[in-house]
Amino acid sequence: MRISRRYFLMGTAAGVGALAAGSAAAAARKPRRVSPNEKLNIAGVGVGGQGGHDLDRMSSENIVALCDVDDAHAAKVYERYPDAKKYRDFRVMLEKQKDIDAVVVGTPDHLHAVVAMTAVQLGKHIYCEKPLTHSIYEARKLAEAARNAKVATQMGNQGQATEDSRVLCELIGSGAIGTVREIHGWCNRNPSISPRGMARPQGSSPIPATLDWDLWLGPAPFRPYVEGAYLPFVWRGWWDFGTGVLGDIGCHNFATIFKALKLGHPTSVEATSTAAQCPPEVNNESAPTASIVHYEFPALGDRPGVTLTWYDGGLMPRRPSELEPDRKMGGGDGMLYIGDKGKILNHRLIPESRSKEYGPPPKTLPRSAGHYQEFINACKGGEPAGSNFDFAGPLAEMVLLGNIAIRTGQKLTWDGPSMTVTNVPEANSYVNPPYREGWAL
Repeated sequence: MRISRRYFLMGTAAGVGALAAGSAAAAARKPRRVSPNEKLNIAGVGVGGQGGHDLDRMSSENIVALCDVDDAHAAKVYERYPDAKKYRDFRVMLEKQKDIDAVVVGTPDHLHAVVAMTAVQLGKHIYCEKPLTHSIYEARKLAEAARNAKVATQMGNQGQATEDSRVLCELIGSGAIGTVREIHGWCNRNPSISPRGMARPQGSSPIPATLDWDLWLGPAPFRPYVEGAYLPFVWRGWWDFGTGVLGDIGCHNFATIFKALKLGHPTSVEATSTAAQCPPEVNNESAPTASIVHYEFPALGDRPGVTLTWYDGGLMPRRPSELEPDRKMGGGDGMLYIGDKGKILNHRLIPESRSKEYGPPPKTLPRSAGHYQEFINACKGGEPAGSNFDFAGPLAEMVLLGNIAIRTGQKLTWDGPSMTVTNVPEANSYVNPPYREGWAL
């Protein structure tokens, strides 16, 4: 089923009807003007996990509605906000409750786009967890729709607002390591936390009375419910629902350098992974237990071309000679920036003696009011948030392209503006995968 630009409220929402929210309707539904002295009315979708944490960070505002397909998983959040109205279906919530100004999307990855797009077309400001969407096509269309609707947006890569992020940009901008040509990033997330390298489980389990499994699947292909296989957190490794470790962490690790160097679209990407050792029934279902992804970015103005390499599953870049023997190389997550005059590990020059010698770089960037406060301020007419969708969309596209390289096992040449893999035509099926019948973007 080809994804159209129109989104119809269809499927399992009893009594909702068919609310068409196409481009004409979206243009007519403008966000409510909220002054800095007023409180936003915020709703959450997918509140049992990270979405509930996000709402807690915005509790200075009015939390007016909570939506989750799993009553048991969301129970503690429901208790924290007893005055908020409760829903299972986000479509019912958005049609019935007219006082909502902003929506926090904390669902699994495969639902991000349909929830956020529906809210955008109804004139709601959107805070959406990372990665912004499940596919490149969704990221492009969601960013375009939010821009046209003039709603405030923020993706949930909280580190972009930190002091460390500003210091890193200022170190690079001040020439502390010269011209940056090479970047390495990694995450050694344990498979017990984010299971991967799995075939689809056989059989089925009784669906708990507290869970609407069909709504949880949403636009993803149907599969039977199997207890403990997909939720509440283990969905990340399944391609139908999540985006692996790269999708989970890449939007965190790469945000600062993506902005500092204005990386934009890569020209090529290639990957190696443990998928080479697994049969199709594993690779077609879940992300590999370990992978390395190489991106190439073109020169821009005076900046030369840049290579960026991602590692997960315990794989790491070569230890830099500048790092002291008794220091760990960044722990479970880390970033290494290599210039022609030095190196930065995470946000500090190495070795430490070089960091102390250089001292703090000049403060040339404005400081953040805080990741969540950025979004609140933007909703009330302030400056765009630091990870608004005009920034977060291209960042998510870059990360998701790496997953296509992992799944194909081939070097891909990429035409970013047209969202096209130009040398491996079959890879384009992952750019805009079909939705289950009854769902559309």
